[in-house]
Amino acid sequence: MSTHRSLAAGQTPAADAAAAAGTWTAAGELPGEVYWAGAQSGAVPLADGTVLMAGGEDRGRNAQDTAVLFDPAAREWRPTAALSVTRRLHTLTKLADGRILAAGGLSGPYGGVSQTGVASAEVYDPATRGWTATGAMHESRFAHSATLLADGRVLATGGIAPRSALSQKVLASAEVYDPATGEWTPTAEPMNDARGGHPAVLLRNGTVLLAGGMVPIGRGLYAGQSFCEVYDPAAGTWTPTGDLGSVRKSHQATLLRDGTVLVTGGDSPGLQDDWTYNPYSQWTAERYDPATGAWSAAEGMTTGRSHHRAVLLRSGRLLVIGGTDDSTFDVGYQNAEVYDPQARTWTPTGGMVEGRWAFAAAELADGGVLVAGGLVRSGAAVPDSGDVVTAGTEVFTA
Repeated sequence: MSTHRSLAAGQTPAADAAAAAGTWTAAGELPGEVYWAGAQSGAVPLADGTVLMAGGEDRGRNAQDTAVLFDPAAREWRPTAALSVTRRLHTLTKLADGRILAAGGLSGPYGGVSQTGVASAEVYDPATRGWTATGAMHESRFAHSATLLADGRVLATGGIAPRSALSQKVLASAEVYDPATGEWTPTAEPMNDARGGHPAVLLRNGTVLLAGGMVPIGRGLYAGQSFCEVYDPAAGTWTPTGDLGSVRKSHQATLLRDGTVLVTGGDSPGLQDDWTYNPYSQWTAERYDPATGAWSAAEGMTTGRSHHRAVLLRSGRLLVIGGTDDSTFDVGYQNAEVYDPQARTWTPTGGMVEGRWAFAAAELADGGVLVAGGLVRSGAAVPDSGDVVTAGTEVFTA
């Protein structure tokens, strides 16, 4: 079986008809071109139905401090108070009381691997539309994960930090933020495996699953991981769980309605067991069963993709959007597809107006899905060898 599928792979007249079931419409533009190159999206829905975006990076990889609110009714973006520092590769986490916690990241103009790491954190209050400084993390970290726990605290795990002016290190540390005190506390023990760029999923039993990720192996070079582990907030301990069938970075992990977790795509897995080399983004998917702690192969997507987004729809189906191919990183995909966990099938749906990867995505109050910003073209697809970043936004209606 081929390990790479083209954008048109698997499409039939029936699939083309199904594609018309979902449509995308343009929804205004952000104040500036910006993208999000982390496992977590940069868009957070607020209680009043608006969506907050804060920070990110421009085409020169310079960290941003801009914060904006999307009004779904007017289909427009409105400015709100800026972050206290510029941040990219940080996390935004909605707290139980509706406020938003921004933590870590990289700050300042792009400086290669020596860009300044951030340990600080701040909280956005939708009532006052302002940011307030809160306790700083014990370590600066970027490309980490942040997960709201069942008790209202926030777990920050792993990430990457500057090692020297020319190199980076990956972190095995984790810490927990308490909104009541505004303080961070290191977990009782570090993770079993240092990792960055990893998705984290809160499971139904209150534990947190970390799936795959990456480690720096040289200047601008990263290796994917298959290792997974689970954090128990009650005990404060980490336990290894089943390995992914394939090493994955730049992938997505989503909790499905039945309590299982679906992982989709990711960058090239590289050298295979049969000693062949696969340079393409992965179209495969895997499903994790918390009851057994094991992963099993799920139905593959119609398109190999990485740096995409996955949003669980109210129907229980999963919408997978955009992305790009690891072999070139030239062009953002317009296409999207929907996974039905019960039928275990993928169906192509309407494509975006503008192809993109490393963008923000969030579900709206009416069940639609908002996408904003992202990389459109890079490398050989750009005459000046720079990056093309979009300020465009779109809304998906099923």
